[in-house]
Amino acid sequence: MPERVNYWGIPHEWGPPELYVYTIMFLAGFIMLFRFYKQASLWWKVGRPEPRWDKLHIRFWKFIQYAIVQTKVLNERYPGVMHVTIAWAYFIFFLGTALATIHDHFFEFLFGNALFAYKFVLDIFTVVFLVGAGMAIYRRYAQKPKRLTLDPGFTRSLVMVTVIVIGGLLTESFRLAVDQPAWAWSSPAGWIVAQLWIAIGASDTSLINWHLGIWTFHLLTVAGTIITLPVGTLLHGLTGPLNMFFAKLDRPTGELAPIPLTAAGDQVFASKLSDLTWKQLLDGDACTECGRCQDACPAYAAGTPLNPKELILSIRDALRADAAAVIGGNGDTPDSPTLVGDKIKEEVLWSCTTCGACVDVCPVLIEHVDTIVDMRRYLVMEGAIDAELQGALANLGRYGNSFGKSDRMRARWAKGVDPKIKDAGREPVDYLWFVGDYASYSPTLTEITQQTADVFQKADLDFGILYKGENHAGNDVRRVGEEGLFEMLVEKNLKALSRSDFKTIVTTDPHSYNALKHEYASNGNGEWHVLHYSQLLDQLIASGQIKFSKKLGYKVTYHDPCYLGRYNGIYDAPRRVIEATGCEIVEMPRNRDKGLCCGAGGGRIWMEEGEVTERPSESRIHEAVALNGVDIFVVACPKDITMYADAVKTTGQEENIVVKDLIELVHEAM
Repeated sequence: MPERVNYWGIPHEWGPPELYVYTIMFLAGFIMLFRFYKQASLWWKVGRPEPRWDKLHIRFWKFIQYAIVQTKVLNERYPGVMHVTIAWAYFIFFLGTALATIHDHFFEFLFGNALFAYKFVLDIFTVVFLVGAGMAIYRRYAQKPKRLTLDPGFTRSLVMVTVIVIGGLLTESFRLAVDQPAWAWSSPAGWIVAQLWIAIGASDTSLINWHLGIWTFHLLTVAGTIITLPVGTLLHGLTGPLNMFFAKLDRPTGELAPIPLTAAGDQVFASKLSDLTWKQLLDGDACTECGRCQDACPAYAAGTPLNPKELILSIRDALRADAAAVIGGNGDTPDSPTLVGDKIKEEVLWSCTTCGACVDVCPVLIEHVDTIVDMRRYLVMEGAIDAELQGALANLGRYGNSFGKSDRMRARWAKGVDPKIKDAGREPVDYLWFVGDYASYSPTLTEITQQTADVFQKADLDFGILYKGENHAGNDVRRVGEEGLFEMLVEKNLKALSRSDFKTIVTTDPHSYNALKHEYASNGNGEWHVLHYSQLLDQLIASGQIKFSKKLGYKVTYHDPCYLGRYNGIYDAPRRVIEATGCEIVEMPRNRDKGLCCGAGGGRIWMEEGEVTERPSESRIHEAVALNGVDIFVVACPKDITMYADAVKTTGQEENIVVKDLIELVHEAM
């Protein structure tokens, strides 16, 4: 090795190489933190305060689960493996750098087998990263999935981080080619590349000079990447983990937060950036633009204006464009930039079915539905709703149901049931059956509702109903954004329930189930036990109270209702009931938490349909018909009967498939 040159190829009089590394990296880190602070400070300068510092132990666990292990990212195989290989490689590189710093300056522990293992792991993850980068290039430029944002910035970022890793590999190979140590096997990738330099006969002087040049370029590239991190496409590497840490913990998935209040007690309706919380603004900056929400969204697939990815990115772009104006005007002037109606169109917000699929698949835990409902509340307050929805809400306010019928007609279906169903408001019962609007009023559902009563009676179930005392549970009213009407319906139902003597509420409607279980709890219900009828049937079959006289032998498929499955995790009970009747279940391509919404939720069943390419319910029927040998489509929600029976007709599949409620199978098997 030439004189006056140390191992790194840096002349001795220049000083130790660590001096340059730490100086440059410290400055880069300082600049990065300063730039990130400037961006992050916009969240709380513009957005409303919101407490998200509770239950830190759970938040740290979520951070580990979703940011480090990346369990949600891995829900999709190819992109999941691709992203995890890249992310984990950088985790290892960061950890390796930290361990080397500790070893060099604080505590020496990397020697012997520990040193070999350290070098081996870093080298292997260099290869792992390059595999992931290759997968990313193939996905972005060969597969080109529609959902991806093909922004040149992503390409620049991918190239930059790949150059960094290759630079590290090359500098290692130059060192190994010069020194050829006995432990070279512990750096297999670097040693293999070193053989190339040895094979071409490169001199030690040339290798040392190359090392110095590549090492310097590598160092500066790392510094440049760190500096540009808060303003480039890799920002989600910081904001994504933060968003996971601050994810919603205090409320169940099926419970919405009430309308927020100002310090003066005035209600806040989200029309401007300053009406959103800092966490909702963080959601915009945390978006990775992966497009998983776009793929999962039934409204987007149907051709409506809603794209959940673009919705969240609209908030991000609005923050970057208008933050200065909002801060300068304190967010309260009439001239403050608007969000709803300007950056986010009304028809986009009204297209949402609130099925929660976007939230469920988001790898960084963005809360799309909560933000959409907050903006809908503003539209309702402004009266910016279509005529059909306006009529339904008027009926709900006047009659307590969306059909506009008298409360005395609510239990008309029960006149054909013998013996007469108990009035839970007048005599004690074990089970209070909250029937719901569609099961009570829809003529097409009368027979199914009566069969439900018949099954309960044959099982010797002690149950009753509220008759005219029942009102709409309010689940979809709240998701439309009519908070005042929701509170009125809750108050009426709570009065009726408080006058009744029962142990458990059971309902056939997943929407009512969700509201009664989660959103009535904050209105005084802390003791009542709530069951969906699929859970109750499952229990009655297991206990022997329901006995079947025959096995049906049908080949069926089952549709998971959003508010039963994705919102409340009830997947197995209805399937066990179906199997107990002697039917064989053939699963839909999209099932359980990946199930496709019927299109009725979030008040969409009350709204004008608008122009669509194919309704979600029609898409679902096409999926079912394509299943081999399946001729029965089983549902466990009254709205599903309405939506899918209509879809069977509009798709012309009446001869190929029949829509049946779960209770119809049970009734027939009994």
